[in-house]
Amino acid sequence: MTNTTIPRTDPKIEAIQRVYAAFGRGDLEAVLAELADDVDWASEATTTSAPWYGKYAGKGEVPRFFGALGTSVETKEFIPLSFTANDTDVMVVIHWTITARATGRTATMQLHHWWRFADDKIVYYRGSDDSELTATLFA
Repeated sequence: MTNTTIPRTDPKIEAIQRVYAAFGRGDLEAVLAELADDVDWASEATTTSAPWYGKYAGKGEVPRFFGALGTSVETKEFIPLSFTANDTDVMVVIHWTITARATGRTATMQLHHWWRFADDKIVYYRGSDDSELTATLFA
């Protein structure tokens, strides 16, 4: 007898995949459509060594994150490597290669994204990267 596990889909993972696809095509409105109005959004919130680092309170501030990211770096590679989920959260590991527009320096690293959902909307995001390596791009 063979025990076969049938993969199941998770609507939270599918939502994050939609967010990443929208990011890849530059569709900010599609990203925002997945967020709760009061989303708690932060990337490397304890340092300011990259223009997009910090905390963004609410859906109305999230475009500032993407604006800072898009004007400061060119994303060369953004490849989700692994997704895992529980009842409320999704964790993702991403292979990321960027070039700083101001210096022309390039770096490749892993990102770690933590997403939390409530009522089918993203209510919490934390992103981390190799902040020391990122800082060297702008130094």
